Amino acid sequence: MDGAAYPVAAGGRVIEGRIGSILVCDDDAAIRTVVAQALRRAGHRVDTVASVAQLRAEIARGLPDVLVTDVILPDGNGLDVVTSLTADYPGLPVIVLSAQNTLTTAVRATEAGAFDYLPKPFDLAALADAVQGALAKSAARPVDLGPAEEGGGLLIGRSPAMQEVYRVIARVVANDLTVLISGESGTGKELVARAIHELGPRRAAPFVAINMAAIPRELIEAELFGHERGAFTGAAARVAGRFEQAAGGTLFLDEIGDMPMEAQTRLLRVLQSGEFTTVGGARTIRADVRIVAATNKDLTASVQQGAFREDLFYRLNVVPISLPPLRERRQDVGLLARHFLDRAAESGLPRKGIDKGALALLESHDWPGNVRELENLMRRAAALGRDATIDAEEIRANLGKGGPPVVAGEVDPDLSAAVAARLDRMAREMPQAFEDGSLYERIIAEVERPLIEAVLARCGQNQLRAARILGINRNTLRKRLDTLGIDPTRRTVNG
Repeated sequence: MDGAAYPVAAGGRVIEGRIGSILVCDDDAAIRTVVAQALRRAGHRVDTVASVAQLRAEIARGLPDVLVTDVILPDGNGLDVVTSLTADYPGLPVIVLSAQNTLTTAVRATEAGAFDYLPKPFDLAALADAVQGALAKSAARPVDLGPAEEGGGLLIGRSPAMQEVYRVIARVVANDLTVLISGESGTGKELVARAIHELGPRRAAPFVAINMAAIPRELIEAELFGHERGAFTGAAARVAGRFEQAAGGTLFLDEIGDMPMEAQTRLLRVLQSGEFTTVGGARTIRADVRIVAATNKDLTASVQQGAFREDLFYRLNVVPISLPPLRERRQDVGLLARHFLDRAAESGLPRKGIDKGALALLESHDWPGNVRELENLMRRAAALGRDATIDAEEIRANLGKGGPPVVAGEVDPDLSAAVAARLDRMAREMPQAFEDGSLYERIIAEVERPLIEAVLARCGQNQLRAARILGINRNTLRKRLDTLGIDPTRRTVNG
């Protein structure tokens, strides 16, 4: 690179840049031509090649200042080439282009040592910006995240909005920066948090989630930091809090906007000092966790209204990730619908296909419940649909039914409040349930019986249909009926 400054024209903009030698590798002649012309107009010296063999031969003749390469090449994988080149030439910045627009591709590109990743189709102005950044800085160091599953299984979507989410995730998985995920209810904030954990160096340690909106305010500090024996009435033994449970891993603070002000102050001190004490304890414990928080509220507005601490907001908002609502990524709806039908089949529901008319109707819907609503609809269609293929008429009949969409890991506010109230009563009346490891079984037992009875009543005591709705097989349902002492012949009339 000769170091001369020049004005770059990119997408109608003029930016200051530096001239460099660029090597472009892509098996698509049209892409090679368009990219080369755009970069040459910006003043760069550009060479193009169409295969891994040609790329290696060109590198052997001399290193470019920046390499721009596709992933799928006729004689090899571009990411494998990036890995070897960044190992042999640590100062070579590489920009990866790919039509495989998944989170896994973005993360693997970063893992391989790529300076940047652009999903196809890409904007030439964005490529010009990436090239300029690559010329100004050395290549990013490779990140050891271990093998990744091809195609990705954590997040689904190929829309431009999701590609931006993938790019941010790929850049933060290797470090411990605090992440704040914002988005409407049902957009998949916990999935993003799990992706950051499972693709990062802390993946072998626990991922611990806590929903701030579901815990009585007087119990939040004990839940987060644990408590000592005798710290309060009913505290019969020492209990580790979520910070200790997540030691070495990731602590996901969901619905952080609902955290009481007094607990915000305690959390801020922990984030500042990296240490905490249990409720009723004196020993200082190091907080060895990565913090990922999430909210469906506008925390900036909450700060202005005095409902959220400004200093805590800045501590949490180091890396912001904004999840788009489903109505802003309609091209992902079909991909998600098929994925949810596959998941429904894996859980024991009938395997169903979906026709083009149904997909068109799904894509035109506004999805106020977002991805969660779509999953709920697909499970309902798989369970109740009579035909092997879901059509538009069935989708039209089911849209808006079923009440608030609920899926594993997320509950509606009324149910969450009821469980929280029940936990509060149990803490006073049956504190041993919090100490002897029986809490989960006790709560499930209280919920399972009325759930099964209600579904059987709705199905007219048809056990096969009830099993499909519950997502379990018929034999499992029969066993639960026996265990719970439910008489399947007794009919209940509702209303």
